[in-house]
Order: sequence, then structure tokens, then C-alpha cells
Amino acid sequence: MAQRIESARASAIAGERGGLIAMNTVNQSPVRLARVCMPTTRSFARKVFQCSLYEAQDVLVETEAVHLIELEPLPGFDVRDRWQRRLIYRDLSDRLVLSNPGLKPVRLTQDYDVFVAVCQTYEDLVYLNAIQNWKDRCRTSVCWIDEIWVSSIAKYKHWLAALRRFDHVFVGYHGTAQPLSEALGQPCHWVPGAVDALRFTPGLDAPSRVIDVFSMGRRWKGVHESLLQMARRREIYYVHDTYSGAGATAFDHREHREILAAHAQRSRYFMVAPAKMDALEETRGQVEIGYRYYEGAAAGSIMIGREPNTPVFRQMFNWPEVVLEIETDGSDVASVIRRLDADPDRLAAIGRRNAAHALRRHDWIHRWHAIYGSAGVSLSPGMTARRDRLDTLASAIENVSDSPLRTAAAL
Repeated sequence: MAQRIESARASAIAGERGGLIAMNTVNQSPVRLARVCMPTTRSFARKVFQCSLYEAQDVLVETEAVHLIELEPLPGFDVRDRWQRRLIYRDLSDRLVLSNPGLKPVRLTQDYDVFVAVCQTYEDLVYLNAIQNWKDRCRTSVCWIDEIWVSSIAKYKHWLAALRRFDHVFVGYHGTAQPLSEALGQPCHWVPGAVDALRFTPGLDAPSRVIDVFSMGRRWKGVHESLLQMARRREIYYVHDTYSGAGATAFDHREHREILAAHAQRSRYFMVAPAKMDALEETRGQVEIGYRYYEGAAAGSIMIGREPNTPVFRQMFNWPEVVLEIETDGSDVASVIRRLDADPDRLAAIGRRNAAHALRRHDWIHRWHAIYGSAGVSLSPGMTARRDRLDTLASAIENVSDSPLRTAAAL
């Protein structure tokens, strides 16, 4: 019930920002109809790595007239889903990938301008089969898959039939777009990662940077050991993961993103690294931009680590001192931090720059703008209003001239 109320509230808010107008036949009051149909797996798939894309969905719901359909598992779903995934790899007919793996069927009862599917990986495509008639009810269709490595395209060849149903396909890794286009036989576009910049920004009244170094997710062993030594000598307050979070489940995706943003806003230094930098068996040398860069920049933190050695990173983060680089064996991290600490004015300038550029370029609404443009879908008033709000806040942050001593790298 709570989820239905939340969805209804979100739909009502979105309706104020654009949509088709109809009349309520009971009292003749105006009713706005959703023009976007978007299924979500948030009710049964809440791994922490999925929370970023749910955040992306939320930004669209807040700015557009969206019918957000929370897919619901039926009894036995877990077993059926697991076996269907295994069998798809051997299914020469390519029919199994178009079968519902045990979710409650949904039949659409109105027409929409666009069907939007946001998937973490190929394997999420089967969940869309719960929507029985989306091809008939939606004028155009978009599929956005965040994580596909070039090395996995051949492995997932039997999943391509599900992707070919879509008019527009987007992928989160730049190096994958062209190879996937060739495998699909249709254009595939790159859409970068992003962040809810309004959630992550320290804004004009930044909290104190009480965390010296914040590290989450994958890390270099040598760097971690060096930071631990500094923490044990009480030189820094070092916040880091103490367990592998790869399979961890979030109680609520919004709460997870809010606490991550709160930590980032209160961190002077934020550790960053290329996506899956320690999983060579999966990446096979493919270098991509990880989410940490967007989160650290948006929070106005000083990012330390390594930049992805790709032209596209320098295109996306083309301002000075985006990442302060260190050796991955940790041999210089202590000296780099001490040297930076001695120049608070420099730190303040870096933090302001990072936060302002993230607001102007790396909010999820910028990605939705790009997707809509490629798909030929007009922007809603709420989408342009959010972009304008981001630009206004970025300008205000750029004009902050307060002394940086109060919060070190804070704005």
C-alpha cells in the first residue's frame, strides 16, 4: 500500500510538469495522463549497485509525467528466474529471453509517447516481459543498459533478441557502444553515468568536512593500507568499507543514496578509480568512467586516486585538478594529503569547481535530455526547469568567496 501511495504521489507531482490533459468523467476536473511508461524492479531487486539507476528513474519521475510500474514477483519467481537465466545461454531459438520469468503480468490500458526500460545488465531484460503489450501501446521505445563490457557481448548473444525490440538502445560504457551496434545491427548510443546533483551538492551552506578520507567500493590494497596507518596514528579520520558490498541489499534505495551523499558532503578527500579497476578478467583491459567521479565531484570533495586514461574522461571532466593522482601502491598518498592540507585556498577552489561543474553537466537530468534528444521525444517543462535550477545553483557556488578555513575543502 505504501508503495502504491508513493507511486501515486510521484505521478501526481509529475503530472503537474507535463503530460496529456483529459477530463475526469465524474467531476469534469482536469487530469494529466502519463506520457512515459517506465517499469522498475525496485520492489524485489535492491542491491546497492542498483541504487544509482533507481535514482536516475526518480529524477525522471520528479520532472516528467511518468507511469512508474513497480514489477511484482509471483510465488516461485526466484527459482524460475534463476533457471530461465541459465537456459537462455543455450536457447538457440532466442524465444526464452522473451518469456516472463514469473512476475505478475501487466497489461497497459492507455497509450504513451515512450516506453523507457532502465536495466543494470542484459539479464534485467527478461523482467520487461511482464509488460504484455508495451510495443502496441508506446509510440517509441528506449532501452538503457548501464553495464555491458565488450568482452561479454559474445557471451550474451542470445539476449540480443530482447534488445532488438527497442527503437533506441543506450549503454553506459563508451567503449561498448560501437561493438554492441555491430552485434545488434542497429545504432547503439553511449549515455554516461551521473548523479542526483541536487542530492549530493553541498550547496551554499556546506556541512563541516569532518571526514578526512572517504573510500567506498573497490580499492587499491597499498593505498588502503597507507590510509589505515595514517588513521591509526590519528592523523586522519578514514571512513571505508569493512566488507564486500557487491552482494549487499539496501533496505531502501533512497536512504542508501542519501547516506552516501551525506558522507561525501562531509569528506575532504574522496577516493576514485576507473570502473572495476581490479576485475581484469571481466573488463579485459577496457577502461571506463566509474560512478565515484560523478559522486565525488557533485559533493565538492577533493578526488584523489587515478583518472581513467581515456579521451572521453578528459572530455567529460575537462576542468583543472579534477583528480589529484597518487601511486596505486600507496607510497605517496600520505605526502600528497599533507601537501594539499597546507594549501586550504587551493582545496576550496577545487571543491567549488567540482561541485559547480557537476551541477552544470552531470545530473541525471542531463542524461535524460540526451536520451530524449536521440529518441526524438520532446522535453517536459519539469525537465528544463530542473536544468535551469542546476545552472542557477552552479553560478551561486562559483561566486562563493568565503574563507575556506572553516570547512577546509568545503564550499
